[in-house]
Amino acid sequence: MPEKTLQTSTPLFTRDDLLRLIVPLVIEQLLLMTVGMADTVMVTTAGEAAVSGVSLVDNINTLIIQIFSALSTGGAVVVSQYLGRREPHNARTAANQLLYAMTAVSLFLMAVALVFRQHILALIFGKVEPDVMASALVYFLLTAAAYPFMGVYNAGAALFRAMGNSKVSMLCSLIINIINIAVNAILIYGFQMGAAGAGIGTLVSRIAAAIIIMAMLGHPRNTVRVEGILRFQFRWDMVKRILFIGIPNGMENGMFQAGKLLVLNLITTFGTSAVAANAIANSVAGVVNVPGMALGLAIITVIGRCMGAGEVRQAQRYTRQLVTASYLCMLAMSAVQFFAAGYLVTLFNLSPQAMELAAQVLRVCAVANVIFWPMAFTLPNSLRAAGDAVFTMVVSLCSMFACRVALSYVLASSWGLGMGLMGVWLAMFGDWVVRAVLFLVRYRRGKWKEFHVIG
Repeated sequence: MPEKTLQTSTPLFTRDDLLRLIVPLVIEQLLLMTVGMADTVMVTTAGEAAVSGVSLVDNINTLIIQIFSALSTGGAVVVSQYLGRREPHNARTAANQLLYAMTAVSLFLMAVALVFRQHILALIFGKVEPDVMASALVYFLLTAAAYPFMGVYNAGAALFRAMGNSKVSMLCSLIINIINIAVNAILIYGFQMGAAGAGIGTLVSRIAAAIIIMAMLGHPRNTVRVEGILRFQFRWDMVKRILFIGIPNGMENGMFQAGKLLVLNLITTFGTSAVAANAIANSVAGVVNVPGMALGLAIITVIGRCMGAGEVRQAQRYTRQLVTASYLCMLAMSAVQFFAAGYLVTLFNLSPQAMELAAQVLRVCAVANVIFWPMAFTLPNSLRAAGDAVFTMVVSLCSMFACRVALSYVLASSWGLGMGLMGVWLAMFGDWVVRAVLFLVRYRRGKWKEFHVIG
């Protein structure tokens, strides 16, 4: 967007505004990460087969959540830019259209997963051990039923973030965790239901979260409140603006996760210990990345508001501040991951071989996190918030298939260098390097300033 429009001397966000947005986001992302992690940790009492089955399905569920997140990001960008332009009526219209689109997409994905779950698992993971497949099938059935509720929650959380109010989604995340852990404890420990107990806990907690966030979206004090949602009015112009960001972001996130599933198919050939070690390493590393992910979500709101107001210089300043904050957070969290890796893996009920392998992966990951992660994953959200979503999609897809997938087979497979699980993770770090370089070059050249999302 041109710099000549609506330049003001007053900052759109004070330091206190940023802290009120970011701190709850960090807590929220940590709590949401804990939902999946709690399932993995608590189901370890049922054995490695149950852990492996749950972790395999969680990779598919992560793909679905990424699609929901992408569509929600499209809605958040549009709503943020309308709020930056001081057009709350259009922001509310966009919010309703986001919820309609999310409901349709999530119902479709649920139907596909429920009908074809056995075929999907067999296609992606091939021939896994029968007890692993049995756990995966029951967990997939129950978590797929939660997709519509996950979708509605993601949309609602994105709308509150666009308003600069991340406390609501943080509180919802806390409720999700309390319900999930409580139901898990009763069904897994009390009734010995294993993967089924974990799935029911996820379903119940997601239903509760969706109900709560929809109720809060209707509060009259909200700048972007949801009104007349049952009086269906389709606005293609608004949906098109949401999809302008959401489709490239969804393709990027979806294909990114699909690439991870292709790599996971390779990992399954290394045995149950490697699958379990990979699941645990992903869980721990995911928690370490939480501050960076939260700052990435904050950038969507902040830069979207700046671009809607025509404040390109402020967008540049806030991007520098938030990416720098991401580096500082990653340094602190990765230091803990590196030095405590050996202890962290003992929290999971795994074989000594799996624990040793997970600890090795976590130490190497900590080093890569500090150097490359913020530039590869926090910075591109600034480009997306400005409307430069197609470029980030193309870079991410090309880098993912060339590095994360192809290089994984070269480094890890028996016909390649035979490095096993470590080879897969080294290929992933190569992916981060390529992304970081290309996104930095794109940002510095300034092409993102010329995009117009809301006209």
